[in-house]
Amino acid sequence: RQRQMCIRDRICYTVYITSCRLHLQYSRQLHEKLTERIYTMSKTSFKPGNMIYPLPAVMVSCGDIDSDSNILTVAWTGTICTNPPMAYISVRPERHSYDMIKNSGEFVINLTNEQLIKATDFCGVRSGRDVDKWKECRLTKAKADTVKCPLIDEAPVNIECKVKEIRELGSHHMFIADVTAVHADDKYMDANNSFHLNDSNLLAYSHGAYFELGRQLGTFGYSVRKKKTDRKKKHK
Repeated sequence: RQRQMCIRDRICYTVYITSCRLHLQYSRQLHEKLTERIYTMSKTSFKPGNMIYPLPAVMVSCGDIDSDSNILTVAWTGTICTNPPMAYISVRPERHSYDMIKNSGEFVINLTNEQLIKATDFCGVRSGRDVDKWKECRLTKAKADTVKCPLIDEAPVNIECKVKEIRELGSHHMFIADVTAVHADDKYMDANNSFHLNDSNLLAYSHGAYFELGRQLGTFGYSVRKKKTDRKKKHK
């Protein structure tokens, strides 16, 4: 009887070892297949270039509100520094607005939304040498606080800027500027004087196309924020 139990134990042990080996072999094969899929993803290589999208599509107003002024559409723009507040735009030297900005040392970044999409495109493909963009796009000039160039009254946000430095980089020259004033449309302010910028349907530019911002996916810092516990449940 003892011998029968010994044989049975050996058989069970053999079956167990065989099962473990098969499981290990299957796991290795599965890992190899997954690894092969990861490292064989198809990628197309491009020559060096800018592929940083999406970007804001803004209208930049420049010149003098009382004399000659113009609007150009810019996507090469953004924030440089929070404190002090600084922004930049990059402009080709052959653009009509380039000399206005260079000579005056001032410009206004006007954010755009769905209502301004046609004007945004028009001001990017037509030259101020040939047409009055204010008139053609039916845009209204508004007086700024710290610069002579006009604000675009229809824009949800206007950012007044004074040039601090010009960097001649190549095809574009970068105007590095201090932000000297910001204006927001009152209809995006609530009763507590909080500004709801995302309600303005801002435009974005991506690879030759305009888009409006889509649904919100999260807020800054949400990935590490602790979940709020229900205090009422705790008291129960």
